[in-house]
Amino acid sequence: MLDHMKVGIIGGGISGLVAAWHVSTTHPDAQVTVFDADERVGGKLRQEVIAGHAVDVGAESALWRRPEVVALLTELGVDSVHPQRFPAMLWSRGSLEALPAGTLMGIPSDPHAAAGLLDDAEVARAADERAVSLTLDDAEADISVGDAVEQALGSAVVDRMVEPLLGGVYAGHARELSTRACVPALYAALRAGTLLTQAAAAASSAVSSIDARQVFGAPAGGMGSLPEKLREALDARGVAIRTGATVTDLRRALAHRAGWHVEVDVEGLPEPHTFDAVVLATPAPVTARLLADLAPEAADALAEIEYASMAIVTYAFDSAVAQQLPQGTGFLVPPVDGRTIKASTFSSIKWPWLAEAAPDVTYVRVSLGRHRDDAILEEGDDALAAAGLADLEHALGHPLPTPRDQHVQRWRDGLPQYALGHLARIERAEDALADLPGLAVAGAAMHGVGIPACVATARAAADRAVTSSAPRA
Repeated sequence: MLDHMKVGIIGGGISGLVAAWHVSTTHPDAQVTVFDADERVGGKLRQEVIAGHAVDVGAESALWRRPEVVALLTELGVDSVHPQRFPAMLWSRGSLEALPAGTLMGIPSDPHAAAGLLDDAEVARAADERAVSLTLDDAEADISVGDAVEQALGSAVVDRMVEPLLGGVYAGHARELSTRACVPALYAALRAGTLLTQAAAAASSAVSSIDARQVFGAPAGGMGSLPEKLREALDARGVAIRTGATVTDLRRALAHRAGWHVEVDVEGLPEPHTFDAVVLATPAPVTARLLADLAPEAADALAEIEYASMAIVTYAFDSAVAQQLPQGTGFLVPPVDGRTIKASTFSSIKWPWLAEAAPDVTYVRVSLGRHRDDAILEEGDDALAAAGLADLEHALGHPLPTPRDQHVQRWRDGLPQYALGHLARIERAEDALADLPGLAVAGAAMHGVGIPACVATARAAADRAVTSSAPRA
């Protein structure tokens, strides 16, 4: 291992910041530099001041039954907050209905419990569960989530129950998303020949048998506060964070046998750097561009990953509006109904910390845009906010007062799509990168779009890059 090794982290989203944190804590003598093209770090974890208070306008929570974010906050000495627990609601066929208990990504363990979401014929079809066609002798055989569920339980379960839940995670389409990559428990059931309703019941039983731990959580102050907390901790450890710095070139350093030359554009001026190890924590298209000459097979694999664009509109109403909202933390929207929004969150109800921090305001947000279905995002901010508010009022069944404030956050190419063959695609990329010591890739495009998965892959990539780097010549 090198003394005082130099490590470059390209990308200052949650993956890049965690990679920098991991290197700086496991190798305190390392000189770590983070580059991000944006003017502030954090990527899709972001807060904006709306009606006088800082509010999340990107990802707002993490799965708490995975250990990664919990461990990270412990390391940072940051407390956690948790949302109110209410059943998920769906705005389907013009009414708000609770998602029945005992589901796995919308797959019901008891189709009859979905009677409020499915009509009699649809319930009967779901209850008549059928076998799913999967090539069991192929270890990498894949099938889309939608196709698997449709074969087993019928199209209505896909359209009314699975699609809105998957859309809430990926802003994608159930009939295009990989079962292997997106719902591993479902894939395992398919390979074992288990009925999907039985798999949903087993998953529900496993969750209920766990103690009363929270399902979701965030740092105190909201998920969007995590990048700044990380930045403060990294500053204290001497990590250099360069914003407004676009990496334009990555290649082997000629005078540094196993090192890396990184070319950075800062306000139009080139700035060269040399590192012993580099972690690429950028979106797949950016990573593919930087790897095009170094690892063309990896670049080609990553370039195949498509992205969905979306927008989040946050409304700040007077506090009295909270009394006009149904009991719950929000609702998801099946795209089959042709609505503009795909989800709404009653933020001030969902997050008690936010209600305490802003007792004079009720925050509600809606999200819009899906993979290859984002024409609405071409509208201006005012039109986007008006369209979201119209759908929100329609779902609630009554008008709402004019918001005191509102904010539109656009996430262009914000969510990677885990299409069929995603895991094989990532394996192909990582195999090609194995021949490049001191270089590793992390990010939401790799092994999970959730924040815990990003933390896990960032730490793993940091370890690979550092441990595979070789001493200077």
